[in-house]
Amino acid sequence: MTDTHGNQHAPRGFETTAIHAGNTPDPVTGAVVPPIYQVSTYKQDGVGGLRGGYEYSRSANPTRTALEENLAALEGGRRGLAFASGLAAEDCLLRTLLAPGDHVVIPNDAYGGTFRLFAKVVSRWGVEWSVADTSDVDAVRAALTPKTKAIWVETPSNPLLGITDIAAVAQVAREAGARLVVDNTFASPYLQQPLALGADVVVHSMTKYMGGHSDVVGGALIVNDDALGDDLAYHQNAMGAVAGPFDAWLVLRGIKTLPVRMDRHSENATRVAEMLTRHPRVTKVLYPGLPEHPGHETAAKQMKAFGGMVSFQVDGGEEAAVEVCNRTKLFTLGESLGGVESLIEHPGRMTHASVAGSALEVPADLVRLSVGIESVDDLLADLQQALGA
Repeated sequence: MTDTHGNQHAPRGFETTAIHAGNTPDPVTGAVVPPIYQVSTYKQDGVGGLRGGYEYSRSANPTRTALEENLAALEGGRRGLAFASGLAAEDCLLRTLLAPGDHVVIPNDAYGGTFRLFAKVVSRWGVEWSVADTSDVDAVRAALTPKTKAIWVETPSNPLLGITDIAAVAQVAREAGARLVVDNTFASPYLQQPLALGADVVVHSMTKYMGGHSDVVGGALIVNDDALGDDLAYHQNAMGAVAGPFDAWLVLRGIKTLPVRMDRHSENATRVAEMLTRHPRVTKVLYPGLPEHPGHETAAKQMKAFGGMVSFQVDGGEEAAVEVCNRTKLFTLGESLGGVESLIEHPGRMTHASVAGSALEVPADLVRLSVGIESVDDLLADLQQALGA
């Protein structure tokens, strides 16, 4: 294991790494938690004489450095970079990897914000993209062109919980001379490690499971390629959408409990999904932990557990789905996901409104759950009353 300063560490268990990587006790006070360096600039010892390499907090900040070292360690990478949001991380990555005329393959059920970034922003400066079902390796291969520079994957995907075989698509990317980018937000590094499976870049919205408490917005990129890491760091500084020190500190705090939270999220989501499969008003349940899910075997192979996200379709169409969202009392109606509290939403009208009318349009009768870590019996009762049971 190597941190962002090139220091070697003996392999450790994930839980130990989550708590200790990047979290060196403060050398001045001995504080066991890294301080929030709420500072913009740093005293230099003579012109160009930097203390610890810090000159201006857009370029680097000690609290952000601690988080970036932690991120790299969690994903088994050599370089981690923290951003102001997940989309800021994605934007930096696309500007680093691509030039006008290049082509990207994106999933047919990508997050709405990612689709908007491709369809409305990067396409304006000449980047081409096409859609493929990334759970089908042949479909990914068929979508490639001589200009393809990246294949973009979400697994599990948002909101349809599709599963992509990361190792298989990594092989396709290598054969095409393209980079494989994996959005690991739904799984978190505790449940899945894409770099070990052949991915070139891991993307996170740290707003979700990494922070885990619905109190911070952030994004991350993690890579194993030193040259790519340096190039991303150059663009991160040049573009400036970096994580602030307090945000970095909040994510670091959240990561310390990531393993225990993800275990409970996964346990609760499994119980919720199983209940929904038996409910007469539910027509379909999308959860990779269910044996009947088409990606179940692949998910079992590349994930430690199946995560806390569950989607389902309701008899009665769009209005019935909206009604269920409005009737819950413990599940809070709201966007985002990954916090300790349970959330419910209607993707078609909320997080995925930007894909309406496109090849990525989601079913109108779809409801998405972010299953929290409350008492699962309370969550089951709430969903049952919302469904009218």
